[in-house]
Amino acid sequence: MVDGHIHIERGPYTLEWIDQFVNKAVEMELDEIRLLEHNFIFEEFAPMYDSVRRYSEYVDAWFRRSAGKHRLADYLELIHQARNREFPIKVKFGLEVCYFKEFEGFISELTKGNGFDFLLGSVHFVDDFAFDHKAEHWAGLDVDRIYHRYFEDSVSLAKSGLFDGIGHPDAIKLFGHKPSYPLTDCYESLARELSKSNMYADQNSGAYRRCPETASLGMAEELLGILKKHRVQIIPSSDAHCPEDVGYKIKELNSLIFAS
Repeated sequence: MVDGHIHIERGPYTLEWIDQFVNKAVEMELDEIRLLEHNFIFEEFAPMYDSVRRYSEYVDAWFRRSAGKHRLADYLELIHQARNREFPIKVKFGLEVCYFKEFEGFISELTKGNGFDFLLGSVHFVDDFAFDHKAEHWAGLDVDRIYHRYFEDSVSLAKSGLFDGIGHPDAIKLFGHKPSYPLTDCYESLARELSKSNMYADQNSGAYRRCPETASLGMAEELLGILKKHRVQIIPSSDAHCPEDVGYKIKELNSLIFAS
């Protein structure tokens, strides 16, 4: 079993910290874990966030509190050290990148040739709106428009050629908001482009862990079925941000994948 999306941002860049994730993975009977960082952790990516910071004082405060803690070279050095170490399971290292269409070239420049095992692209902002921070931020917004733009951006992400996979491809439903129209066409468009780009999709339990009252476990059943119809690879993931959450609901996610 694989846990394909695990963040290490809450600890030091040491092999001892990596060992804590590996040990939990062994306990959870996993064969492979994929460790990553959010790109905003690195100061080099800061220019990507100027617009979203202007849009929201809340996001600006979040960014000043959470972003730019490392330089990319710090992470690459940790990866180099880890690759010279033997682990009892397979350990891969990657980067989760917030997708903004206007920054495709910038993202390519910062990531190309750096030797990551994988790059995961994720939509976290819709027209500068940070849809997954707080439910109350949705008050008064046009849910239909946000959903439409979210899937437009997701299709652009899949077409960009920058990424190996797409993170939590329907995380927009985190707080239970639903559009007034069926999403079948959106799902079909996304699945076609992921298939053309030979990208995988992240079947993620993180939203459910955060918001079990409003979020389903993993993707919507219809989206999962359409992705499988288009032969898009599905990789289960916990979206853990600490060792204790490694492997969270991975067996259940696998069951959903094979049941659809």
